[in-house]
Amino acid sequence: MAHFSLVARIRSVRHALRGIGVMLRTQHNAWIHALATASVLAAGLALGIGPGEWLAIVLAIVAVWTAEALNTAFESLCDVASPEFHPMVERAKDVAAGAVLIAAAGAALVGLLVFGPRLLALWSSP
Repeated sequence: MAHFSLVARIRSVRHALRGIGVMLRTQHNAWIHALATASVLAAGLALGIGPGEWLAIVLAIVAVWTAEALNTAFESLCDVASPEFHPMVERAKDVAAGAVLIAAAGAALVGLLVFGPRLLALWSSP
């Protein structure tokens, strides 16, 4: 077993940040997630949500970004393993994309539960 190395840990973080950069540069859906993330964080600050609500929002954001990153990695591996069309690769990619959709739908539901009552109160007050 290799010994702990601070240099190796820093290198690992650098690789991870490079991967995030690749995702942000190449995946149009990541741009949508970035816009949604910024909007939700701004809304949370503007509406003064509480610590428990922040926890739910942060977990929802992390779930979506994690699903998107894994989907991006999976698609890249599929493209290398099977450059030509294959129905099973298509199926696998669809399932991975479905995971992102599940995470995004869950995040939207969290947003509705957290922000819905506040927004209704703002719109209904004279």
